[in-house]
Amino acid sequence: MQYEPTLSLLDTEIAIKYIKDTFERELAKALKLTRVSAPLFVQPETGLNDNLNGYERAVRFDVLSLGKEVEIVQSLAKWKRMALAKYGFSENTGLYTDMNAIRRDEDLDAIHSVYVDQWDWEKIIRKEDRKLSYLKKTVKSIYKAILKVSKAVNTKYPQLKHDLPSEITFVSTKRLEAEYPNLTRKQRETEIAKKYGAVFVYQIGWPLSDGKPHDGRAADYDDWKLNGDVLLWYDVLGIALEVSSMGIRVDEKSLVKQLKKKKELSKLDNPYCKSILDGSLPLTIGGGIGQSRLCMFFLNKAHIGEVQSSVWSDECIKENEKKGIHLL
Repeated sequence: MQYEPTLSLLDTEIAIKYIKDTFERELAKALKLTRVSAPLFVQPETGLNDNLNGYERAVRFDVLSLGKEVEIVQSLAKWKRMALAKYGFSENTGLYTDMNAIRRDEDLDAIHSVYVDQWDWEKIIRKEDRKLSYLKKTVKSIYKAILKVSKAVNTKYPQLKHDLPSEITFVSTKRLEAEYPNLTRKQRETEIAKKYGAVFVYQIGWPLSDGKPHDGRAADYDDWKLNGDVLLWYDVLGIALEVSSMGIRVDEKSLVKQLKKKKELSKLDNPYCKSILDGSLPLTIGGGIGQSRLCMFFLNKAHIGEVQSSVWSDECIKENEKKGIHLL
């Protein structure tokens, strides 16, 4: 069946801005966030760059006047926590910003691009908030913002329909493993997202019964017992579309425990980890929400290249054109 985009290229660009403006406003209101500026690159020795799964290569370049190399950020998970302390935010308030990154080792497909754009957010919490109930409460607030945007888009563009449930379902990785023991991790996510429509899969990082984690996570930002991903069932592609990864951040105990598990205790010497150990950084919760992923979802697009400008192989461009998919 030939794919036919609902909106023209120009109308798509107009709709992208509308979605981004609307979601930013709703997210800031829901979580009490203030917009701030963020770096595009950092010095690697600070420990502020995100190692993601541990194998992705950051993009490096030298700065002539510094006589040093810097790295383009892979996410702002650690920088945000430092910024909250530096800017003097109070408990239960936080920041959000635009994060743009280059994932040079990404396997490109309909939902993965070399170019990454997301809203990165972080807020200060109390020690007693470091629990699963607080994480779930925050996820519900974010999901309500998603529902409000869905309603706004449906009103402005009645031809675009989204079948989202009124509530998001919470499923631990252990429960997912028990329910679908013979499926791969991604297949489990597909089945659970198709079943419920919107799911938060939580506790990602520690090994499951087969000795492997549900998915890779850096050891020095999310607490693996208090994190997770927001997945939406995306009928256009028949997949579980991850639109957000988030979690309560490590404290001094979970930091050491997770670094030990990954055999990365040497990181305790970098300024970021030292600031967690000595208590100079606040306790926080935060995450990233994919801008292109959300736009893709709300606009019923078949390829992420329809909502962002990136680079694709000639073969990819030609194959998509045959299907009626025109990449920006």
